[in-house]
Amino acid sequence: MYLSTTDAVATARTKAKAETKAEADAQRRAGTGTGRVTGPVLALGAVSLVTDISSEMVAAVLPLYFVLGLGLSPLAFGFLDGLYNGATAFVRLLGGYAADRGGRHKLVAGSGYLLSALSRLGLLLAGGATAGIGAAIAADRLGKGVRTAPRDALISLSSPPDGLGRAFGVHRAMDTTGALLGPLVAFALLWATADAYDAVFVVSFCFGLFGVLLLVAFVPGREAALTLSAGRRRTSAAGGAGAVGADSTDSAGGAGSAGGTGGSPEATRSRTPRATLALLRVPAFRRVCAAAALLGAATIGDAFLYLLLQRRLDFAGSWFPLLPLGTAAVYLLLAVPVGRLADRFGRRGPFLAGHVALLAAYLLLLLPTDGRPLLLGVLLALGVFYAATDGVLMALATPGLPEERRASGMAVLQTGQALSRLLAAAGFGAAWTLWGIGAALTCAVLALVAALAGAALLLRPAAEPTPLTPSEGTA
Repeated sequence: MYLSTTDAVATARTKAKAETKAEADAQRRAGTGTGRVTGPVLALGAVSLVTDISSEMVAAVLPLYFVLGLGLSPLAFGFLDGLYNGATAFVRLLGGYAADRGGRHKLVAGSGYLLSALSRLGLLLAGGATAGIGAAIAADRLGKGVRTAPRDALISLSSPPDGLGRAFGVHRAMDTTGALLGPLVAFALLWATADAYDAVFVVSFCFGLFGVLLLVAFVPGREAALTLSAGRRRTSAAGGAGAVGADSTDSAGGAGSAGGTGGSPEATRSRTPRATLALLRVPAFRRVCAAAALLGAATIGDAFLYLLLQRRLDFAGSWFPLLPLGTAAVYLLLAVPVGRLADRFGRRGPFLAGHVALLAAYLLLLLPTDGRPLLLGVLLALGVFYAATDGVLMALATPGLPEERRASGMAVLQTGQALSRLLAAAGFGAAWTLWGIGAALTCAVLALVAALAGAALLLRPAAEPTPLTPSEGTA
């Protein structure tokens, strides 16, 4: 009897190990294991790369066009810059809600990408009409607002919990490659066509449409991502592996696995607008949202910094579109290493350190720095800022979000940050207009120092977060 029982247990263990090994082998072949970035993340990175070439071809010249071409005051430019980056913030909430409501992350994201692509044709048809140009820019921002949360949710659902920083880092690096190439393509087109802006708009539309086609062809939907996520959890459970949990704020063990594919009545109720706001009841997620909004209110935007560089160094306006290339190059080099460091040692530290780099850029412009040190220092600091904050923030927030509300939660976070940056841009523009550049920069430095202190307190080590369950979200 004893021997037969022992043999049965041994046989069961051998079978379980074989199944686990087979599943792990299948994940390695599909690029979905925990040791590498998954195929869906790479596909989404390719889509973002192509789309950013399209958008940055147009966006690189907007600050110079507004201020020097149209002669807007810093106050007016601050309002437009904030509007450009933050006015469509509430659309992010709609995009996240629509994606979670029907599990249509790919469809909602694709709609946003398509709208942004069509906005390039709007620029072409608008000619020189200010109203037409404004409508086209608004369409582009609406598209970005709709697609961002579903796209980031797909990245998180397609990645292992202990590799979120690296996954977002790889995606942001590919995205930044597009931002790096976009101004170069525009510069080359303008040089080859003798400043024919229509050619830039046509080529930009073609790139945007190609990005939509890549999304349709190579990016799996939410259900496929959840299947991969469930397979990783089974493999992890069988092997006894746990989440990295590098720091207590972002270590909820994969966080967000509460609730499978969302077919139950509880999961359906959890996708209501009220349940989306109930996500802020999760202490860890609420602290991340508050910290991001606080720091966003002290982030004046890189467009202002580029304008200040142009004024301080007094270089020709034709070189202005190339300034973002320096920032993008640094971002590209650091996005993946910073993401991996965040996964290994904790995501809180890099996120705060990135804002310290932004503070260094403010100080360089405030102090009597000049020439090449000023130019290289500001571009380097901006690149470090984006590399250490953009993708890392999404990885930091993910542990407090259940899978069936991942897009909605990220939309809440991104909306708060975008609205606070809108206020920061408008406030800095007003201070520049009323008090001058020096006083405005001094206020920005003091505001960022205070925001860093507040964010450090909000993100201090705490008890391990517990993700909100679907039933709790219906209360």
